[in-house]
Amino acid sequence: MQLNGSEIIIECLKEQGVDTVFGYPGGTILNVYDALYKHSGEIRHVLTSHEQGAAHAADGYARATGKVGVCMATSGPGATNLVTGIATAFMDSIPMVAITANVGVPLLGKDSFQEVDIAGVTIPITKYSTIVKDVNKLADTIRRAFKIAKSGRPGPVLVDVTKDVTANTCEYYPCKPEEVLPDMDHITSEAMEEALKLITSAKKPMIFVGGGAILSDAAQEVTEFVRKMDAPITSSLMGHGAFPETDPLYTGMIGMHGTKTSNFAVTKCDLLITIGARFSDRVTGNTKTFAKNAKILQIDVDPAEIDKNVKVDAAVIGDVKVVLRELNRRMPQLEHKEWVEWVEDCEKKYPMKYDKDILTGPYIIEELYRVTKGDAIVVTDVGQHQMWAAQYYKYTKPRTLLTSGGLGTMGYGLGAAIGAKFGCPDKVVVNVAGDGCFRMNMNEIATAARNNMPLIEIVINNHVLGMVRQWQTLFYDHRYSNTILNDKVDFVKFAESMGAVGIRVTKKEEVGPAIEKAIELNTTVVIDCVIDQDDKVFPMVPAGASIADAFDAEDLKNKEK
Repeated sequence: MQLNGSEIIIECLKEQGVDTVFGYPGGTILNVYDALYKHSGEIRHVLTSHEQGAAHAADGYARATGKVGVCMATSGPGATNLVTGIATAFMDSIPMVAITANVGVPLLGKDSFQEVDIAGVTIPITKYSTIVKDVNKLADTIRRAFKIAKSGRPGPVLVDVTKDVTANTCEYYPCKPEEVLPDMDHITSEAMEEALKLITSAKKPMIFVGGGAILSDAAQEVTEFVRKMDAPITSSLMGHGAFPETDPLYTGMIGMHGTKTSNFAVTKCDLLITIGARFSDRVTGNTKTFAKNAKILQIDVDPAEIDKNVKVDAAVIGDVKVVLRELNRRMPQLEHKEWVEWVEDCEKKYPMKYDKDILTGPYIIEELYRVTKGDAIVVTDVGQHQMWAAQYYKYTKPRTLLTSGGLGTMGYGLGAAIGAKFGCPDKVVVNVAGDGCFRMNMNEIATAARNNMPLIEIVINNHVLGMVRQWQTLFYDHRYSNTILNDKVDFVKFAESMGAVGIRVTKKEEVGPAIEKAIELNTTVVIDCVIDQDDKVFPMVPAGASIADAFDAEDLKNKEK
């Protein structure tokens, strides 16, 4: 049948099972929005307050559901406003398709109004980016975009379509989406044998799980692997929820703000089994001293990650779920009683601690965990509040902590929370933000309120850029250059002006009731939690130091003495 390019885009989205699109219209993409209007009963469009919010919403939708997130924007500034969200998804390997429109083919390269080579701009931050100048190539390009976004190591894809292509017609042939199978091309029997040899000979094994385990839906296989190994497990920021964190074998997060137990155990172990993690600098600290007593086995779908940041002794390249399933089938039941007991003693010796007498970030997160019974989708922005959410909320299921790990995008959380709520409407969704982050994207409260969305925004408000201030305190001799936000912004009044409910919390005893009320109200609620400006995240590892050098507030006091 003959369809114009805009109708072809919508039909291709329907082919891929897309039910929600986040975006913002403009001149060059008007034809697509007109076609979308005609199919509003099949594809829901969420109008965000800013294109960056649309990109983050598509990202959050993808992380929460495991599906491909989709966002749209017009040419020029509309397209460039997506860039930060696309880069965020790229760094964390999130499947996303961004569809933008551009000026007509005759106007390309002439500095036309709102013309930007967005396909060129996004080459470094996408798995694939392209511009479509021929309507006959449009359908295949859209289909290929979804396949690339989902296959192997997932990631974002951008398809730019010229305005004349959205209007031109051609024959459209419906096509069933090509099945995307787990990547098994690089899994070899030699690699599996070497892995099993290391696993069965280790006396003090440690398991380190990252976001790749969640992306491959391997939580069940990870849990079985840990049980068969009888070994402690730590996670990266992105790996939270891949293993139930209420289990005694879980030692907490690793790295710059990981637990002392995790950092010390990785330093002491004789085998580090790394599952779907890329050895980020925030995890390893000084790579020369990282896991210095251990052999390292890395399981990852991306060959480029092997030996990139840390040299490993063995690797199995392939889909994490497939590799673990095979290892679990071939492994005997192992026992490491003495090693596990050493790690348990370490946990008793170095518990996570904070001041229980005042209202603090950790207390707010613990109250959130108590009230939600650990069954919420927690989204965060980036900074101290992000680390507290990672340290003090126990994630027992995958896809329940959504956070910008690789790019560290301030302003990510609220858009992502909106996407997560649309994807998982029956879940309690909470975005935890600092006041600095919230100010970057708080216009999306209008989006949530307009859609009558039950969404909770917790602002941990210390009137400073908390994490940067922490560094200035510890390493810059208290020179607080441009990190104080002690201005006249009233987040409660702001929430009310946007059509949401605002609640202010200044005392410990107000936290739990405020969260309970927010859930009960079943609407968009902003909880402004005012804490001290010098509340800090501990433990901490200085940049470039060994993770074995992790210190906390007590260590600082002893050092000062």
